[in-house]
Amino acid sequence: MCDEHSDGSDGRDGNGLGRRALFVTSAAAALTLGSVTFGTSGVEAADGKQETKTIRGTLPTGSPDFVYLPIEVPSRVRELKVAYTYERPPVPAGTAGNALDIGVFDERGTDLGGKGFRGWSGGARTEFFVRADDATPGYIPGPVRPGTWHIALGPYTVAPQGLPYEITITLTYGAPGKQVKPVYPPERAKGRGRAWYRGDCHLHTWYSDGRRTPAEITALARAAGLDFINSSEHNTQSSHAHWAELAGDDLLILLGEEVTTRNGHVLALGTEPGTFIDWRYRARDNRFGKYAREIRRAGGLVVPAHPHATCIGCNWKFGFGEADAVEVWNGAYSPEDEVALADWDGMLVAAVREGRRDWIPAMGNSDAHRDPDPVGRPQTVVLADDLTREAIQEGLRAGRSYVAESKDVSVTFTASGPRGEHAGIGERLKVAADTPVTVRLEATGAPDCTIRFVTDQGVLFTSPALPASGTGSAEWRTTASYAAYVRAEVRHPPVIPGFPGPMAAFTNPIFLGRG
Repeated sequence: MCDEHSDGSDGRDGNGLGRRALFVTSAAAALTLGSVTFGTSGVEAADGKQETKTIRGTLPTGSPDFVYLPIEVPSRVRELKVAYTYERPPVPAGTAGNALDIGVFDERGTDLGGKGFRGWSGGARTEFFVRADDATPGYIPGPVRPGTWHIALGPYTVAPQGLPYEITITLTYGAPGKQVKPVYPPERAKGRGRAWYRGDCHLHTWYSDGRRTPAEITALARAAGLDFINSSEHNTQSSHAHWAELAGDDLLILLGEEVTTRNGHVLALGTEPGTFIDWRYRARDNRFGKYAREIRRAGGLVVPAHPHATCIGCNWKFGFGEADAVEVWNGAYSPEDEVALADWDGMLVAAVREGRRDWIPAMGNSDAHRDPDPVGRPQTVVLADDLTREAIQEGLRAGRSYVAESKDVSVTFTASGPRGEHAGIGERLKVAADTPVTVRLEATGAPDCTIRFVTDQGVLFTSPALPASGTGSAEWRTTASYAAYVRAEVRHPPVIPGFPGPMAAFTNPIFLGRG
């Protein structure tokens, strides 16, 4: 790894930074370069004066996950601005090309889980700024205090030729602007009391790699019939202070983060405003449990996202021991979701086999980033005592929910015994092993779909196709000795003969027996 250093005129600097040493930081798989210093004393600098430095280097294949460039920031800096570029040479088919992420930590340092984090844009932007009164989306406004700041580079993938990069740092001197106190959305909307509420908990705006504003997202959420959404930007909480005026009696806005590691992504769903969850670790570092507990301490749910996605770093490798729920359906229903569904069903079987009651509920979200990605397709429909952060999270955690492809699809799923025993989604029907049980699903908005009942043995019932009206029902009888649980699916007609059709809706299970 080599580096060159120049000032704003692109002339060679003579301070020997081309031979700067590297050393390991406290974060796993990370290296820190030598410091970049500026010649101006902040005390002497006139308001508006700017000073620029340019750094060039090349990252080789096999680079660490994170490379930190220390910046010695003097006093009276009003704004820090960073721009970067890197080369993208052609690579052979099947070989990953260059992709370089970027972010920044302030003078409080780069320690894992520390307070120094000031923003991350991944690969979504080529420049950013930070100052007291404002910051680029993805970054946290606040004073540019003197001390050692760190630009964080994340070489996501490196081509065989290496990854040549150039970073330009500009300091603007002067009195800082007035810092604005953040205002966050309320934790309660009007609601309908105990009712079924529709939500989409995986959404992206321009505060990470999305292309929509929060205002556009909330407009689309309302049009999709949603009652609640969750902010889930990649590796930053910077959007949290930009939702308050968009909430309302009809829309609850939860705050969170999509924690995007090199070994999978996890939703921190409904955390306290301003919560930052670190992502700089892999499964082999054995750190995820610590940060899962941080999510819960901040009042959030731990939800592994798209666990079988095929993009680099997207496949979930941390296991599900810390999960409060799992995102089984992500965006347009795909083979990845079919695999995730089967994997989740295997987890239900394992919970039954081991006699555990702490089974993991499933949910679905759109993961919408930009047009034409639809918001609320799919959506999780949860039975909650009210439209509040706490009630929605409690319903999700308990598995009192089903996933529907849109607001047009609704299901009612119940199990009943001969003496009036009754249970709904996510509940247990407490009957003797040989007691006859009737399960029933009613569906609307699902024309030509079939209803399937799935147990720990597999699919044991498939209905005829529903009529063109999309409204219909199916019943099936079983016992707790035959089926430890029953869950329901509503499927579109098959696209490939012999394979199940795309999903229109599926439910969390109803467990049978005294347990």
